[in-house]
Amino acid sequence: MAEKYDVVVVGAGNAGLSAAVSCAAQGKKTLLIEKHNLPGGVASSFKRGRFEFDPSVHEICDYGADNDKGHVRLIMEKNGVKIDWITVPDCYRASSAYSDGTPMDVTIPCGREAYIAAVESYVPGSRESLEKFFDLIEEIRAAKVYMFDGTPNDSKYMQKHFPNTLRTCGYDALTVMKALKMPQKAIDIVGVYWPYLGVPLDEVNFFHFGNMIDMYVTRRAVIPHHTSHEISMTFMNRFYELGGEAWFNCRAEEFLFDGDRVCGVRTNLGDVACKQVLASINPNIIYANMMPKHLVPEREKKLAAARRGKFSTKFCMIYFALNKTCEELGLTDYCVFFAGSADSRREYNNIKSIDNDYNILISYNTLIPDFSPEGTCVISFTKLFSSAEDWGKIAPEDYYRVKDRMIAKCIDDLQKKLGIDITPYIEEVEVATPMTFARYLGTPDGTPYGFEVSEWDGVLARMMDIEADFNVKGLRHIGAGSFFGDGYSSTWINGDMTAGLACAELDKGGEQ
Repeated sequence: MAEKYDVVVVGAGNAGLSAAVSCAAQGKKTLLIEKHNLPGGVASSFKRGRFEFDPSVHEICDYGADNDKGHVRLIMEKNGVKIDWITVPDCYRASSAYSDGTPMDVTIPCGREAYIAAVESYVPGSRESLEKFFDLIEEIRAAKVYMFDGTPNDSKYMQKHFPNTLRTCGYDALTVMKALKMPQKAIDIVGVYWPYLGVPLDEVNFFHFGNMIDMYVTRRAVIPHHTSHEISMTFMNRFYELGGEAWFNCRAEEFLFDGDRVCGVRTNLGDVACKQVLASINPNIIYANMMPKHLVPEREKKLAAARRGKFSTKFCMIYFALNKTCEELGLTDYCVFFAGSADSRREYNNIKSIDNDYNILISYNTLIPDFSPEGTCVISFTKLFSSAEDWGKIAPEDYYRVKDRMIAKCIDDLQKKLGIDITPYIEEVEVATPMTFARYLGTPDGTPYGFEVSEWDGVLARMMDIEADFNVKGLRHIGAGSFFGDGYSSTWINGDMTAGLACAELDKGGEQ
């Protein structure tokens, strides 16, 4: 191991790119290694025929306006990452059924007041509870800033300034909304976003759920003009501008140790020496396959056992390229949630089956007219699965028949829910199953989301015990399997925060 780096970042997905840019921006000699020939992971693009598709992005939250910048925007501005963003005007349309079985078809705008007014119009008498709900969310935002600003927390200060945050942070979202006397139909509407966290309302921590609502509703969502590949390449170019070095087609095979401290990475291109490793690899894979067994902390063995079978939501993505425009087809909404029911627990149980009714439709050209060639449009469907068990039972000879079943289900849902038949206009169609994501990302069960953020293992609990998550000297795991959980925004935040911890340690001499 000749040349020594301050930091080696393993994996050029969202978290890895964010971490690498942050380390380089802080003046650290940084190497980024990636097993594929392109950066981005699922934040990429692919082509079929004359069309380019985005593999995964729906909306990116916590960006914010000029006068209310979100965490994601602050990270990107701090590190000089400039993306051509398009603001999403509405939160979503939901075509489903309320928990009581009555039909539900609602379109919910962004912004606190517009959001409350819309829900009140659908559920008269819900305004007062929604006002209290958003007041509580604003307190949670302030508490979050205080708790995670890098300085020690004062319990008396917390009790004085954030009393309701402390009262509610130990409860699930459903319990808190009911305590606010929110009508059930309003809970059904507010809860539409539950799949973005992968766990139902009666299980997800309210602090986490409320924070997500704040990031989507108050600060609005954005999407990149030129697919996720634009984001990844912008991060990559900025990393090079800051003096970073990257090796592609480079696979990390194991971590090297000097005593009980990481001192390098063994790759298929040779060994690399370093002082710190930030690894965008699921922790279970790190501890099982990439380091000496006697150095795996007991805490991590117990945590892996507790998380057994607790990998978060899996996806099947179905991509359509149509030779008609959105306007000609009657597609007017960017994001539409299709579900059998707004009851999140019922749907969470239902999506254990391959043949479930949950679908999320994204119509890219409604926001980006030039997303595809003139006279065409691109749409995608995301089917959710809370278990990979059914997928594991599929015989190889049946795999493509199951894909065809997914395609037919999406076409049928769109016709039944919105009255739109796309069959005559399909020019290209592609399907990515959990197997596809497992093969491409190397994640257990093919989940891009890491571990379920539920009950004892929620984001707040992880954040409060953050240093315990990094108890192998010189090694920190980043990405969806780390402390901040799932999603584009979360992994960027995770990468940047973890890079900050690693750089601070280097500035102190490199010892934990």
